[in-house]
Parts: sequence; C-alpha cells; structure tokens
Amino acid sequence: MMRYLAWVLALATTASACTKHQLTYEEEIGAWRAEKDRYMRSADSPVPPDTREGFPPLLYFPISEPYRVPAELQVIPAEDVIEMSTSTGLRRRMRRIGTLRFTLQGQPLTLTAFVDASESDMRRLFVPFNDLTNGTETYQGGRYLDLDRTATGIYDLDFNRAYSPFCVFNVNYDCPVPPRENRLKVPVRAGEKLPAS
Repeated sequence: MMRYLAWVLALATTASACTKHQLTYEEEIGAWRAEKDRYMRSADSPVPPDTREGFPPLLYFPISEPYRVPAELQVIPAEDVIEMSTSTGLRRRMRRIGTLRFTLQGQPLTLTAFVDASESDMRRLFVPFNDLTNGTETYQGGRYLDLDRTATGIYDLDFNRAYSPFCVFNVNYDCPVPPRENRLKVPVRAGEKLPAS
C-alpha cells in the first residue's frame, strides 16, 4: 500500500507542475505517463528488483479526448460494504460510495466508486472496471481509475489515465478484481495496455 501511495503522490506532484506550466491536455497525459515509467524503475516499484533497471516503458493506447468524459456521482447514503475478490483469491472489504453516471461512445453507462472499508479518509475514490478489451489488449483482470472527491459531485472521468493493477508486474501483489457491476459492455481503448511480452 505504501508503494502505491508513493506513486499517487508522485503523480499528484507531476499534475501540479503541469498546471503551473499550462501544458496542453496531451502534454499533461504524456508527463503523467513519463512519471509512471520513472516510478516503475524506482526503488518503490512493484517490479521485482532483478528486472527493474531494464524495465521497458509501459504501453498505452493513443491519447483520445473522447475517452475523457464528465460523470455525476450519485452518493449511496447508507454504509454499503461488499467483499471484493482479489488476484490472490483473498477477499477485500470495500465500501460503496456511489454510482458514477456518464456517457461513453454514445452509450449511457455507470461505474461504482469505492473506498477500502478500513479507511476513514474518503477523499480519494477507487474505480475498478472491466471492459471488452480485457484479455486481448488490456489485462484480463481489468484496470483501475482513481478520483479525488469533489464538492459538486461532478467528476472528470478520464480513461486515458486507466492503469493496470500492480499484480500484472508482480504476482505477490493482492489486487482487487472489479465486481460484476463495474463490467462495461464496451471496449475502452484508452489508458494502459498489456505490457510488452
């Protein structure tokens, strides 16, 4: 978890620097991806130490603004906890925060946003999802998005920032598997792809 938080902090710092220099959207995403590549070769990386130094840059779909859409969060008022399956066969207790409603490729869709049930800090939302690229172009177990809570309930749902779980790079990581409610019936050709074999 600490390694994951280090990566999130590094990306937040990059985003802040990008804002100061008024980068274009494509430049901002490019900087975000470059920072992730640096992180994957760092001491905090999930990549095993013996392969870390030569770890190749991650593969991504081309940046595509139509995959950046506004979403409205419909908050679930009562505490709603589920046990989410993980890549190691364990179960992780996750609290549903609400349903994100958005339109992608002309289709109205929804994704549930979560926080870890043991966390009291609900300022960052976790959105695991599957789509029709899983198993061919992207990791079969799905991908993730992270969102900072907003006061308005409107979110910038940017699939260009979709990333693979760390268990893709190291089987010792215990990664949540997106629940059935977060299986999109469309291909999301944006964000991180399967690593080079």
